[in-house]
Amino acid sequence: MHIEPGVVDGAKMALSYATGAASLAIAGKLAYDTIRDDGGAAALLLRSAVATVAVFIFFEVLPHFAVGISEVHLIFGTTILLILGAGPAAIGLVAGLALQGLLFAPSDLPMFSVNVTTLIMPLWAIHELSRRMIPDGTAYVDLKYLDVLKLSALYQGGIIAWVAFWALYGQGFGAENLAAITSFGAAYMLVIVLEPLADLAVLWAAKHLPRTSWTTHRLHGAA
Repeated sequence: MHIEPGVVDGAKMALSYATGAASLAIAGKLAYDTIRDDGGAAALLLRSAVATVAVFIFFEVLPHFAVGISEVHLIFGTTILLILGAGPAAIGLVAGLALQGLLFAPSDLPMFSVNVTTLIMPLWAIHELSRRMIPDGTAYVDLKYLDVLKLSALYQGGIIAWVAFWALYGQGFGAENLAAITSFGAAYMLVIVLEPLADLAVLWAAKHLPRTSWTTHRLHGAA
């Protein structure tokens, strides 16, 4: 989902700075909610560290390949949210993206505001959807494939939508750009099918493990 340097540039980057700042503010709000309602500051720090390591591995170790306008990654944003909670997931995505840029891809750093928007806005969307879709008395380990598919489809669909937006905003509606966007979106459809299966596998494993301080309270119990 990385937007390459140059896709958005010049004065157009001002919009990304605004959306990036909003994304960081959302991450901060989700982190505050974790401190207040889901274990406190120590739990937030522990879960955020786990999320950061996981995101870094997802970005750098797992297979990823360039398709069209961007790269296709297995991000597992839904998995991280369901296991660790929205606040740690948001911090992990931000920190993992920053570490990747600092350590392995410094050329991506100018696009940090673009890419952090692409990751955090869909995460916020699935967090809000999960609050409305999943009854308060339902533990995340008891979710069904259809429930997880809805969340994953919204997250991955949000990433596709943001990538398409940045590409169109930065490069216009030319045939070549539209073809690149279409090929990227088509490739990401496979991710939408595969990630819910991974989510369910992780949730099944979590169901057979005891509660720990590094997982969200909702994993095993009610809100």
